Amino acid sequence: MVHSYQHISVEPIAPAIGAEVTGVDLSQPLTDEVFGEIHQAFLDHIALFFRDQSLTPDQQVAFAARFGPIGRYPFAEPVDGNPDVIAIIKEAHQTSNFGGIWHTDTTYLEEPSMGSMLYARQVPAVGGDTMWSNMYAAYDALSDGMKELLSRLRGINSAAKNKDTLRMDHLEDGAMTGKDAEKMDVKMASHPVVRTHPETGRKSLFISEAHTIGFEGMTEAESRPILDFLFVHAINEEFTCRFRWSTNTLAVWDNRCGLHYPLNDYHGHRREMHRITLQGDIPV
Repeated sequence: MVHSYQHISVEPIAPAIGAEVTGVDLSQPLTDEVFGEIHQAFLDHIALFFRDQSLTPDQQVAFAARFGPIGRYPFAEPVDGNPDVIAIIKEAHQTSNFGGIWHTDTTYLEEPSMGSMLYARQVPAVGGDTMWSNMYAAYDALSDGMKELLSRLRGINSAAKNKDTLRMDHLEDGAMTGKDAEKMDVKMASHPVVRTHPETGRKSLFISEAHTIGFEGMTEAESRPILDFLFVHAINEEFTCRFRWSTNTLAVWDNRCGLHYPLNDYHGHRREMHRITLQGDIPV
């Protein structure tokens, strides 16, 4: 369904997912009518992008709080002065990037993140794009037989899987960017492979290459062929968008029905983003 907007402009950047929103200053308090349209666009497009926003950490938090309670990312320290914001930085000399694999955030928690918000403080002139994929569309494209099989499965998700790739724990210079890496190994959770969105009522895939390690009641060897198929299927080109960042751009996306992937093609250049995690609930 295509919605009309009275207070903002919403322009899709790809058929499946993603839209740029203009006509709003996120540094200012938003009326319920304006935020209601932003929230509807969020449900419709999964990932929203707001360019040319000059935001302090407190202003970013104020906007994030309109979506719901602020959550915590368990493996990174907050920025000075604001416990709700973490800095994701890749220095020019580093070759590993944070979150560099297709994933949805914190599926290893009993209550995974509802969404995430990322604000570009410094980006390279070229490179450093992020991709998103629509998990509603990925589910809808499956055969009836595969949908029936997956409807009975629960995925086991682990924080330890791909932890070096995801969190840059061990950099070339030996520095640590996150909290105690050993604690990652104990964070695991089981969730339905097909989840129902609590606001839209639509079904979507809920797996990601970054964290899903197998299915309940199956061995790793039995799970692997199905997961390998799903990991590839979930990022088919027709489900995705690619976004080119500019400084002072803010993105917010729905982790309940989308994957994302930050490209790592900007060695020799610094990139700094400020992220907020939106608290989620138990997937059903």
